[in-house]
Amino acid sequence: MAAPAPGERGPTERLQFLDAVRGFALLLMIVNHTGRWWQDGAMGWPRYNLIYASMAVGAPLFLFLVGFCLPLSFARRRPTGSLPSVAAKFLQRGARLILASWLLNFVVFRDEPFWEGGVLQTIGLGIILALPPMLLLHHRGARYLLITVAVALYALFSIFNARIAAWLPDHPVLARIFFFEFPPWPWISLVWIGLALGWVWALQDTPERRARYLKIMTAAGLVCLAAFAAWDWSHGTPVHLSLAFKRDFILNNHWTARGVTNLLGLGAVFSLLGLAYYLVELKRLPVGWLVVLGRTALMLYFLHHLLVLTLAKEWLGIKLNDWWWYAVANAALMVALVYLGRLWLHIRSIAGRRLQPA
Repeated sequence: MAAPAPGERGPTERLQFLDAVRGFALLLMIVNHTGRWWQDGAMGWPRYNLIYASMAVGAPLFLFLVGFCLPLSFARRRPTGSLPSVAAKFLQRGARLILASWLLNFVVFRDEPFWEGGVLQTIGLGIILALPPMLLLHHRGARYLLITVAVALYALFSIFNARIAAWLPDHPVLARIFFFEFPPWPWISLVWIGLALGWVWALQDTPERRARYLKIMTAAGLVCLAAFAAWDWSHGTPVHLSLAFKRDFILNNHWTARGVTNLLGLGAVFSLLGLAYYLVELKRLPVGWLVVLGRTALMLYFLHHLLVLTLAKEWLGIKLNDWWWYAVANAALMVALVYLGRLWLHIRSIAGRRLQPA
């Protein structure tokens, strides 16, 4: 028998713990960028491992949350709008992210083609490509099928990776668009896995069932993290190489998680979701600043490139090869971004009130 669609008996309100986790993902990506742009190789393995760890956790967290949160957004819109209008909203949202990706490239990465791929472009495509399966996910079998297809697409990418790498030099434009930073194949697989699990989450109609669902996710995450550590221990991997780019796929000089690294990424994602729900929704931990970062993640993701790369590195020539100064600078940056996020929310609130019909 088909399960009810999200919104019929699931939570459709805005959940702060999801905003907080999104804010934490943004924080990790910012730390990744400051580590790359404010320091250099003189900082040794600690810097290298910081860049890798923030990427290996932050990127999967960002993309998984895209899919995980879509059913809640779909549930809020579906009861009040026709299916074509809801579909149009999702298509517009995805298209805006792709345009934002191109604008970011044009403004910040001026020496590179504006149309090359990036995380915002992949997120935009992920939202667009999430709509067709979302129309079928009220069937339990469709959810299992979607996860199976997502895993199969990743497996095919792994199998054909060498052939893809050999194909890219003869197709430079397509290589820049579809196989650059966070290429849609295979990263949209993570969006689809989040979509299927997020749909099930939206069906949980009581706080007890939501907590139980996330306890299961957290347990699965801890098992993944333990398996990742056990793999490295059994293979004698040195500690500093447990977090190393060479263990993964490098395509077009950009990183994609490979094999056992997915245990690290998914383990961190599942565990962080459960931990955030416990601390934010149940224990009411005051993390308003993370919620602000999460609610304004797109604007701040765009803006921090201008601050960290264009202003600090390119214009001011900042180099922080000292961990204390690096930590202080990052803390100051985070404070500034939180206040900018609050200002942005205030502006949006005023604009929303003025646009409402009298």
